[in-house]
Amino acid sequence: GDGRIVIAAAKQHGARGFGVEIDGGLVGAARREAQREGVAGRVEFLEQNLFSTEIGQATVITMYLYPRLMLQLRPRLFADLRPGTRIVSHDFDMQNWQPDARVTVPVPDKPYGPPSSEVYLWIIPANAAGTWQWRLADGAAADYEVALSQTFQMLEGKPLVGGKPGRLEEGRMRGDEIRFILTAERDGRMLRQEFSGRVSGDTISGKAKFAGGEQAWKATRSRRGSIKISDE
Repeated sequence: GDGRIVIAAAKQHGARGFGVEIDGGLVGAARREAQREGVAGRVEFLEQNLFSTEIGQATVITMYLYPRLMLQLRPRLFADLRPGTRIVSHDFDMQNWQPDARVTVPVPDKPYGPPSSEVYLWIIPANAAGTWQWRLADGAAADYEVALSQTFQMLEGKPLVGGKPGRLEEGRMRGDEIRFILTAERDGRMLRQEFSGRVSGDTISGKAKFAGGEQAWKATRSRRGSIKISDE
Protein backbone atom coordinates (compact mmCIF):
# COMPACT_ATOMS: atom_id res chain seq x y z
CA GLY A 1 0.00 0.00 0.00
CA ASP A 2 1.12 3.56 0.77
CA GLY A 3 3.37 2.58 3.69
CA ARG A 4 1.37 4.29 6.41
CA ILE A 5 1.65 1.44 8.94
CA VAL A 6 5.43 1.12 8.65
CA ILE A 7 5.82 4.91 8.82
CA ALA A 8 3.58 5.15 11.89
CA ALA A 9 5.48 2.34 13.64
CA ALA A 10 8.77 4.13 13.00
CA LYS A 11 7.49 7.56 14.05
CA GLN A 12 5.46 6.56 17.10
CA HIS A 13 7.45 3.59 18.42
CA GLY A 14 10.97 3.93 16.98
CA ALA A 15 10.62 0.71 14.98
CA ARG A 16 12.61 -0.22 11.92
CA GLY A 17 10.88 -1.88 9.02
CA PHE A 18 10.22 -2.25 5.35
CA GLY A 19 7.20 -2.43 3.11
CA VAL A 20 6.70 -4.43 -0.07
CA GLU A 21 4.45 -3.24 -2.88
CA ILE A 22 4.22 -4.31 -6.52
CA ASP A 23 2.85 -0.90 -7.60
CA GLY A 24 5.78 1.43 -8.26
CA GLY A 25 3.63 4.55 -7.88
CA LEU A 26 2.67 3.57 -4.32
CA VAL A 27 6.29 2.77 -3.48
CA GLY A 28 7.33 6.25 -4.60
CA ALA A 29 4.53 7.84 -2.54
CA ALA A 30 5.56 5.84 0.54
CA ARG A 31 9.19 6.93 0.21
CA ARG A 32 8.20 10.60 -0.10
CA GLU A 33 5.92 10.35 2.94
CA ALA A 34 8.68 8.68 4.98
CA GLN A 35 10.99 11.56 4.07
CA ARG A 36 8.34 14.12 5.02
CA GLU A 37 7.74 12.42 8.38
CA GLY A 38 11.47 12.29 9.14
CA VAL A 39 11.77 8.49 9.31
CA ALA A 40 13.43 7.73 5.94
CA GLY A 41 16.49 6.43 7.81
CA ARG A 42 14.38 3.85 9.66
CA VAL A 43 12.15 2.49 6.91
CA GLU A 44 12.56 1.12 3.41
CA PHE A 45 10.02 0.45 0.67
CA LEU A 46 10.63 -2.13 -2.03
CA GLU A 47 8.96 -2.52 -5.41
CA GLN A 48 8.87 -6.29 -5.72
CA ASN A 49 6.78 -9.44 -5.44
CA LEU A 50 5.81 -10.32 -1.88
CA PHE A 51 6.39 -14.03 -2.52
CA SER A 52 10.05 -13.46 -3.43
CA THR A 53 10.72 -11.25 -0.39
CA GLU A 54 12.90 -12.44 2.50
CA ILE A 55 10.80 -12.21 5.69
CA GLY A 56 12.79 -14.32 8.16
CA GLN A 57 14.14 -11.37 10.20
CA ALA A 58 10.74 -9.82 10.86
CA THR A 59 9.34 -9.68 14.40
CA VAL A 60 6.02 -8.18 13.25
CA ILE A 61 4.27 -8.54 9.89
CA THR A 62 1.23 -6.50 8.88
CA MET A 63 -0.92 -7.50 5.92
CA TYR A 64 -3.86 -6.19 3.96
CA LEU A 65 -4.23 -8.98 1.42
CA TYR A 66 -7.10 -10.88 -0.12
CA PRO A 67 -7.73 -14.28 1.57
CA ARG A 68 -6.42 -16.23 -1.44
CA LEU A 69 -3.04 -14.53 -1.16
CA MET A 70 -2.94 -14.94 2.61
CA LEU A 71 -3.48 -18.68 2.29
CA GLN A 72 -0.71 -18.88 -0.31
CA LEU A 73 1.59 -17.02 2.05
CA ARG A 74 0.67 -19.02 5.17
CA PRO A 75 3.14 -21.93 4.68
CA ARG A 76 6.01 -19.45 4.36
CA LEU A 77 5.00 -17.72 7.58
CA PHE A 78 5.41 -21.00 9.47
CA ALA A 79 8.56 -22.01 7.59
CA ASP A 80 10.44 -18.70 7.74
CA LEU A 81 9.35 -16.87 10.89
CA ARG A 82 10.56 -17.49 14.42
CA PRO A 83 8.15 -18.50 17.20
CA GLY A 84 6.68 -15.40 18.79
CA THR A 85 6.57 -13.37 15.57
CA ARG A 86 3.33 -11.38 15.45
CA ILE A 87 1.17 -11.23 12.34
CA VAL A 88 -1.56 -8.61 12.02
CA SER A 89 -4.17 -8.57 9.26
CA HIS A 90 -6.72 -5.93 8.36
CA ASP A 91 -10.22 -7.20 7.49
CA PHE A 92 -9.28 -10.69 6.24
CA ASP A 93 -8.62 -13.84 8.28
CA MET A 94 -6.79 -17.10 7.48
CA GLN A 95 -9.70 -19.53 7.59
CA ASN A 96 -8.97 -22.47 9.92
CA TRP A 97 -5.98 -20.76 11.52
CA GLN A 98 -7.91 -19.10 14.31
CA PRO A 99 -6.48 -15.74 15.48
CA ASP A 100 -4.97 -15.35 18.93
CA ALA A 101 -6.85 -12.06 19.23
CA ARG A 102 -9.41 -10.09 17.23
CA VAL A 103 -10.74 -6.56 17.66
CA THR A 104 -13.32 -4.47 15.83
CA VAL A 105 -12.17 -0.89 15.20
CA PRO A 106 -14.76 1.84 14.46
CA VAL A 107 -14.06 3.57 11.12
CA PRO A 108 -17.00 5.98 10.65
CA ASP A 109 -15.62 7.47 7.43
CA LYS A 110 -14.71 4.16 5.78
CA PRO A 111 -15.51 4.55 2.05
CA TYR A 112 -16.79 0.99 1.59
CA GLY A 113 -18.64 -1.66 3.57
CA PRO A 114 -19.64 -1.28 7.23
CA PRO A 115 -18.17 1.65 9.23
CA SER A 116 -15.67 -0.60 11.02
CA SER A 117 -12.64 -2.80 10.41
CA GLU A 118 -11.67 -6.20 11.78
CA VAL A 119 -8.09 -6.52 12.96
CA TYR A 120 -6.65 -10.01 13.54
CA LEU A 121 -3.55 -11.09 15.46
CA TRP A 122 -1.71 -14.39 15.11
CA ILE A 123 1.47 -15.39 16.92
CA ILE A 124 3.74 -17.95 15.25
CA PRO A 125 3.81 -20.97 17.59
CA ALA A 126 6.79 -23.10 18.48
CA ASN A 127 6.60 -26.76 17.51
CA ALA A 128 5.40 -28.79 20.52
CA ALA A 129 4.20 -31.81 18.54
CA GLY A 130 5.57 -35.18 19.57
CA THR A 131 5.98 -37.40 22.61
CA TRP A 132 6.95 -35.82 25.94
CA GLN A 133 7.87 -37.41 29.28
CA TRP A 134 8.34 -35.96 32.75
CA ARG A 135 8.02 -36.66 36.44
CA LEU A 136 6.85 -34.46 39.33
CA ALA A 137 8.19 -34.85 42.87
CA ASP A 138 4.98 -33.74 44.56
CA GLY A 139 4.73 -36.39 47.22
CA ALA A 140 2.81 -38.75 44.97
CA ALA A 141 5.28 -39.08 42.15
CA ALA A 142 4.14 -40.63 38.88
CA ASP A 143 5.52 -40.90 35.40
CA TYR A 144 3.86 -38.71 32.77
CA GLU A 145 3.80 -39.27 29.05
CA VAL A 146 1.76 -37.47 26.41
CA ALA A 147 1.85 -37.58 22.63
CA LEU A 148 0.87 -34.08 21.52
CA SER A 149 -0.59 -33.34 18.10
CA GLN A 150 -0.51 -29.71 17.01
CA THR A 151 -2.73 -27.93 14.48
CA PHE A 152 -1.55 -24.33 14.13
CA GLN A 153 -1.32 -23.20 17.80
CA MET A 154 -3.83 -25.73 19.18
CA LEU A 155 -2.72 -28.88 21.03
CA GLU A 156 -4.41 -32.21 21.62
CA GLY A 157 -3.16 -35.38 23.25
CA LYS A 158 -3.90 -38.51 25.23
CA PRO A 159 -1.74 -38.51 28.34
CA LEU A 160 -0.70 -41.40 30.52
CA VAL A 161 -0.15 -40.73 34.23
CA GLY A 162 1.44 -43.59 36.11
CA GLY A 163 0.46 -45.82 33.20
CA LYS A 164 -3.23 -44.84 33.42
CA PRO A 165 -5.05 -42.76 30.79
CA GLY A 166 -5.83 -39.14 31.56
CA ARG A 167 -7.44 -36.21 29.77
CA LEU A 168 -5.75 -33.15 28.25
CA GLU A 169 -7.76 -29.95 27.78
CA GLU A 170 -7.24 -26.34 26.68
CA GLY A 171 -3.89 -27.09 25.10
CA ARG A 172 -2.42 -24.28 23.06
CA MET A 173 0.77 -22.45 22.14
CA ARG A 174 1.38 -18.71 22.15
CA GLY A 175 4.79 -18.27 20.60
CA ASP A 176 7.05 -20.53 22.65
CA GLU A 177 4.65 -20.53 25.61
CA ILE A 178 2.72 -23.74 26.19
CA ARG A 179 -0.35 -24.28 28.37
CA PHE A 180 -2.66 -27.21 29.01
CA ILE A 181 -4.76 -28.80 31.75
CA LEU A 182 -4.27 -32.45 32.60
CA THR A 183 -6.79 -34.48 34.59
CA ALA A 184 -6.07 -38.03 35.72
CA GLU A 185 -6.93 -40.51 38.44
CA ARG A 186 -4.23 -40.93 41.03
CA ASP A 187 -4.37 -42.67 44.40
CA GLY A 188 -8.11 -43.23 43.96
CA ARG A 189 -9.01 -39.61 43.25
CA MET A 190 -9.15 -37.30 40.25
CA LEU A 191 -6.27 -34.85 40.12
CA ARG A 192 -6.40 -31.67 38.00
CA GLN A 193 -3.10 -30.00 37.12
CA GLU A 194 -2.39 -26.89 35.08
CA PHE A 195 0.90 -26.95 33.18
CA SER A 196 2.58 -23.90 31.67
CA GLY A 197 6.08 -23.28 30.42
CA ARG A 198 8.29 -22.49 27.46
CA VAL A 199 9.31 -24.82 24.68
CA SER A 200 13.01 -24.69 23.84
CA GLY A 201 14.01 -27.33 21.33
CA ASP A 202 13.13 -30.67 22.91
CA THR A 203 12.70 -29.31 26.44
CA ILE A 204 9.84 -27.63 28.28
CA SER A 205 10.51 -25.75 31.53
CA GLY A 206 7.83 -24.08 33.59
CA LYS A 207 5.34 -24.49 36.43
CA ALA A 208 2.76 -27.13 37.33
CA LYS A 209 -0.17 -25.94 39.46
CA PHE A 210 -2.44 -28.26 41.40
CA ALA A 211 -4.58 -28.27 44.54
CA GLY A 212 -2.24 -27.38 47.34
CA GLY A 213 0.44 -25.51 45.46
CA GLU A 214 2.75 -25.46 42.47
CA GLN A 215 6.20 -26.68 41.57
CA ALA A 216 8.77 -26.55 38.81
CA TRP A 217 8.13 -28.73 35.79
CA LYS A 218 10.53 -29.93 33.13
CA ALA A 219 9.70 -32.27 30.26
CA THR A 220 11.82 -33.78 27.49
CA ARG A 221 10.71 -34.80 24.01
CA SER A 222 11.64 -38.28 22.83
CA ARG A 223 9.92 -38.09 19.45
CA ARG A 224 9.34 -34.95 17.42
CA GLY A 225 6.19 -34.37 15.38
CA SER A 226 5.11 -31.72 12.88
CA ILE A 227 2.67 -28.82 13.04
CA LYS A 228 -0.36 -29.30 10.83
CA ILE A 229 -1.02 -26.10 8.90
CA SER A 230 -3.43 -27.19 6.20
CA ASP A 231 -7.23 -26.76 6.13
CA GLU A 232 -7.82 -30.41 5.24
